[in-house]
Amino acid sequence: MFDKLESVVNRYEQIGEELTHPEVVSNNELFKKLMKEHSELTPIVEKYREYTAAKNTEKEALELLSESGLDKELKELAEEELKEAKENIAVFADELKILLLPKDPNDEKNVIVEIRGGAGGEEAALFAGSLYRMYTMYAESRRWSIEVVNANETELGGYKEISFMIEGEGAYSRFKYESGVHRVQRVPDTETQGRIHTSTVTVAVLPEAADVELEINPNDLKIDTFRSSGAGGQHINKTSSAIRVTHLPTGTVVECQDERSQFKNKDKALKILRSRLLDVAQREHDEAIASDRKSQVGTGDRSERIRTYNYPQGRVTDHRIGLTLYKLEQMLNGDIDEVVDALITHYRAEALKEEQE
Repeated sequence: MFDKLESVVNRYEQIGEELTHPEVVSNNELFKKLMKEHSELTPIVEKYREYTAAKNTEKEALELLSESGLDKELKELAEEELKEAKENIAVFADELKILLLPKDPNDEKNVIVEIRGGAGGEEAALFAGSLYRMYTMYAESRRWSIEVVNANETELGGYKEISFMIEGEGAYSRFKYESGVHRVQRVPDTETQGRIHTSTVTVAVLPEAADVELEINPNDLKIDTFRSSGAGGQHINKTSSAIRVTHLPTGTVVECQDERSQFKNKDKALKILRSRLLDVAQREHDEAIASDRKSQVGTGDRSERIRTYNYPQGRVTDHRIGLTLYKLEQMLNGDIDEVVDALITHYRAEALKEEQE
């Protein structure tokens, strides 16, 4: 590990030197690339410097304690410094191991989120609307932009399905843990007996695929146009601007009707299609790599029930890590960082365990 850290520090210092060269500063593309790499290495270098400082303190304290004729007060001070340094060394070493874990190459990407009502009919559609609101409020709190791609609304204001893009640095690193089945337990407004109903909503989170990552043969596409429609007359358009794209080899279908422009709808639909196909390819690749392992570290399969929202008790439980919080209202208002941070910590620990096996 320490050989790797020395090479990281050397690279960090080399980049710092290169960034002062006029020819690099004047080359916008190269300058941005080096700045990004420098930024990614900074937390590792800073933590390593804290580690080496603690090691130096340990060495000085041991040297002091080895001296003969040391008075009692100075000896106690050196022993205290030694104890603190050893504790810091252990903590910093663990933090460095996590910082050196391979990064998910998709973490900095924008995301496409697809929410669909599952079991529970209208109640599931209403909760799909609640999740959409939760995610948009969370994105807004981070100053990320949100753009609806396609929405199939119900008469009561829910969504049978809704797809939207979130653009912002690191969006995928936070949203990727939301893929899966979300379960809601509450008393519907239409329930006269006060009985609690259980409904489900599925969430899929896809990293936005760049054009260079996945080429799609235009001959493999079937593109249809149709008129936009929506509940209560919303988004209804007299022209056939809505787009349906079918990828013939896989049968994947994407619809987009949010824009009035046929061209914009087609562009959005192709973005989603590319992201879906890339996601499938990456999952197949990951499964092939993990086939000889006892377990696969990941963020949970989409068919897995990942979270329950219990309205009567104001409780949210994430089943992957056994975390229960009694802050349902805050979470539905977009305050989901506590759960996301706990999930990141859990999966980093799992990844570290895999690395050490």
